[in-house]
Amino acid sequence: MTLGIGPDDLASCVGCGLCLPHCPTWRVTGEEARSPRGRIATMRLVESGAAGLDVDAVESFESCVQCRGCEPACPSGVPFGSMIHATRVTLAATRGHSVPWWQRWALRALERPRLVRAGVTLAAWGGRAHIVPGRFGTRAWPTGRAPLELPEAVAGPRVWLVRGCVMDAVQREVHQATIDVLAGSGFDVAVVGSGDGCCGALAAHAGLDDLATAQRDRMAARFPGDDLVVVDSAGCGAHLKEQPGELAGRVVDASELLARNPGRLPPPSVGWVRPTVAVSDPCHLRHVQRCHQATRDVLSHYADLVELDDDGLCCGAGGGFAAARPADAAGIRERKLAAIGRAGASQVTVANPGCALHLEAAGVSVSHPMEIIAAAMRYDEQGGRPNGR
Repeated sequence: MTLGIGPDDLASCVGCGLCLPHCPTWRVTGEEARSPRGRIATMRLVESGAAGLDVDAVESFESCVQCRGCEPACPSGVPFGSMIHATRVTLAATRGHSVPWWQRWALRALERPRLVRAGVTLAAWGGRAHIVPGRFGTRAWPTGRAPLELPEAVAGPRVWLVRGCVMDAVQREVHQATIDVLAGSGFDVAVVGSGDGCCGALAAHAGLDDLATAQRDRMAARFPGDDLVVVDSAGCGAHLKEQPGELAGRVVDASELLARNPGRLPPPSVGWVRPTVAVSDPCHLRHVQRCHQATRDVLSHYADLVELDDDGLCCGAGGGFAAARPADAAGIRERKLAAIGRAGASQVTVANPGCALHLEAAGVSVSHPMEIIAAAMRYDEQGGRPNGR
């Protein structure tokens, strides 16, 4: 059995253990097999033929959230992200039950924006009728969504906004806020009218590389030219930035773009009262894109920010991890909820839909950074509420 991992990568881990405090599954379980170091040891055994893909090995690999919090903490630069990805690709190819049929069907359905929106609407009604389990938080999902409103073209730099799949169906108001903020900052914003589909991030997490590549290529074809492609979902942005091809060099996180252009930021409206907001970094913004400071640089113009004391530990959402392993995800989330409680802020900001939905399902009040900035821009001094929406 080969996992497709090079010997140099397998040998790069020296077993120092500095990654352990940054691994959410190790923090919750204390089990070596659920740590980066333990998973790499199992990879070596499987790759060398000393062990097979037995139940324990598969559990070790599948219990990984793929948050990649171990990577910045590693003094040896172990490329754990590519190693666990290669392993998941092997699992998906050799063990059909590792990615069950319903998950494969759902991942393919993400290519069809209208179908995704219909599914979200059904799930929302199902949550309200107590048919869908409450742990998924679907009771708060929208049963309808207003069309995106684009401002008139301006003379500023033109950018595309990625609508994506789940986020456009569940959090379209975040897209609207991003459009308003970018337009208010002098950018000419364009979107694909009917939706641009899935970027392939969730399929890649599941180890379905062929599907992920096809979805990414279809999305890339919908953004012609050389204009920047703005993403307000950290997981999607991280996936697109790491993919080969011309699109990767054009992708930028919304906060990252604004932080590069601080002179364009509009001032908050007169009368805006700065809220106190705790910042929860999505793993793929902090550990993969490594541009999480941009959120603070931009948002600090409009809010008083409070840092969590967990050093960016994962919340447990992990793409499809929360749906596939709800008990593990809930255990990891408890640590994040404790950190939020210690921060003392009534509002949390997080720039990723999976993280937001996972925290909201536990009763946390969550806003996207772009929503806070948009509210500050639209604030009506007389009415005390956002203008227009």
